[in-house]
Amino acid sequence: MKIRAFERRNTETVIALWLACGLTRPWNNSRLDIERKLTVQPELFLVGTEDDVVIATVMAGYDGHRGWINYFAVSPEYQRKGLAKQLMADVEVRLKAIGCPKINLQVRVGNDSAMAFYRAYGFEEEERVSFGKRLISDVQP
Repeated sequence: MKIRAFERRNTETVIALWLACGLTRPWNNSRLDIERKLTVQPELFLVGTEDDVVIATVMAGYDGHRGWINYFAVSPEYQRKGLAKQLMADVEVRLKAIGCPKINLQVRVGNDSAMAFYRAYGFEEEERVSFGKRLISDVQP
């Protein structure tokens, strides 16, 4: 797998991958999420490709205190082949290079396979309650 920065021509393929991996939700507009990311650290929006076909994604960021991982996905037909580890290792190198001391991420309750992957990769479950407040609605009327 080759890892590179996202390009706009990848938009439809990336959204289809997120749908296939169950990452999308009705209250999040994937296209708007992509457009917003392209305005902030676009170099940390990565895709993994095979023969120039997108098979993996990660949308990372660093706020000066913590790094964050979002939209981490590997196409179902490519899972369990070490590609998630390769992608995570790559993004960790990039975050560390800009001074990021720690990575945080969130996993939806019930996504046991994702939790198992992160634990096996060295992430530790931390006792937190996640709060959110929507400032801009992405739901289309």
